Amino acid sequence: MQISIQRTAASRLNTIDFNDLPFGKIKSDHMFVADYYDGAWHDARIIAFDSISISPATSALHYGQAIFEGLKSHLNPFGVPLLFRPEQNSRRMNLSAERMCMPSLPEELFLEGLKKLIAIDKHWIPKDPAKSLYIRPFMFATDDSVGVRVSDSYTFIIFTSPVSPYYAQPLKIKVADKYVRSFDGGVGSVKAAGNYGASMFPTKEAYTEGYHQVMWMDGHEFKYIEETGTTNVFFVVGDKVMTPALDGNILDGVTRKSCIQLLKDKGIEVEQKRIDIHEIVAAYKQGILHDAFCTGTAASIAQIELFNYKEQDILLPPVATRRWSNYLNETLDAIKHGTVADTHGWIVEVNEQISVAG
Repeated sequence: MQISIQRTAASRLNTIDFNDLPFGKIKSDHMFVADYYDGAWHDARIIAFDSISISPATSALHYGQAIFEGLKSHLNPFGVPLLFRPEQNSRRMNLSAERMCMPSLPEELFLEGLKKLIAIDKHWIPKDPAKSLYIRPFMFATDDSVGVRVSDSYTFIIFTSPVSPYYAQPLKIKVADKYVRSFDGGVGSVKAAGNYGASMFPTKEAYTEGYHQVMWMDGHEFKYIEETGTTNVFFVVGDKVMTPALDGNILDGVTRKSCIQLLKDKGIEVEQKRIDIHEIVAAYKQGILHDAFCTGTAASIAQIELFNYKEQDILLPPVATRRWSNYLNETLDAIKHGTVADTHGWIVEVNEQISVAG
């Protein structure tokens, strides 16, 4: 599909203080848009970032057909924009679309629109290696009709935002004991917008108690660990690294699978299994709980300082002493910035030359 390009008449780039980039608040100059109707995608275009006009009866606002993804772009030492495994985000978005009864978006259109957008707004990528350009693809139902049924029309958009790190410090986590993120047969394995709306109240409760996030447990016994906040979670117990198995309730994180591969490269097998919280507490008491960390696109590798379970604080070792989370953080960062060899073919260079006329 041909992608038309209409550049903004006035860039906002020179108004941005790149030393002060609150996460998600600042938007770059352009966005990629495509519309679905009559059974096909139409009018793929890059236009100036702006508000969109929708009817109060727009289907997504009432019945929740809305999904999204998240990825980042960094600059390599030569100033070339890099993307980390973007095809994984395209494929996962289509899995989300299938579960939410929405149309799939061709991977080639996702990737081509993404690369052209990054090429046009490459000067929005922070030069500070600790920062990045966060990328938000999303799709929502647009039928102008109130009635519980599958929408016939949809809009897909990608916009970008220069950001500082999502978490500035190790996390304090509250183990959930009455709220759940997902349940058997639900939509916990996809990035449906409603998943995140439902998580906000328990997260706010945890925050008022002095914690940054919630460790989600299974919805039957509150016994098996699933995710932490909006991220996957890993534990290092003795000489084992473990993470909850993908069971339909847990998101198949791109950072998660990348960490598993990097550990495998070092000869470390990651146990993917149901993790009983009592096993982790017992490891703490035995002095063999060496690390716990979260993985996600926004968070990258976020180390856990402590988690609270049944009013007991489980305190993890100092971050500086942690072998595997520090290794993963440094290695992933180097791959994403193009300063080490990409032995897995994860990096996509954005070399598109976009003319002034588009």
